[in-house]
Amino acid sequence: MLVPFENLPEESKIWIYQSNRKFSDEEFSQIEIALQSFLEKWEAHSVALESSYQLKYNRFIIIAVNQEVQAATGCSIDSSVAFIQSLEQKYNVDLLDKMNVTFKNGEHIAHKTLIDFKKMAKEKAVTENTIVFNNLVNNIEEYNESWEVPAMDSWHSRFF
Repeated sequence: MLVPFENLPEESKIWIYQSNRKFSDEEFSQIEIALQSFLEKWEAHSVALESSYQLKYNRFIIIAVNQEVQAATGCSIDSSVAFIQSLEQKYNVDLLDKMNVTFKNGEHIAHKTLIDFKKMAKEKAVTENTIVFNNLVNNIEEYNESWEVPAMDSWHSRFF
């Protein structure tokens, strides 16, 4: 059951998928239609999941589920991953690799491997004040407070 993102409680579980490249506006519109269709039918143990999404910066897909109504289970999580994998194939992108870092470089959103990001930190090309996307946040409250933060306020701080 698809609901407006702002209607979900702050404790709602989220998953953040970052693309290794920026999607075109047309691709992002197509992804939004596919995502709405998937979430309208998403269920766990034959019970509809109260869920929503956000699309950000033509690069991020954020899926949220209100686990107070019905928790996402193994099979329902598997179906969401299969959906994300279908997007990877269709658009020839990587959405599941967690060994990459996305950060703001001025107004530009940059995407680097973890190794390259560590090298950039060592060379001072990025600093502890660089805004990074902390995709390890677990719920909407953490997403709102700790997703876009200076590197010093996230797990990225270990590189400085």
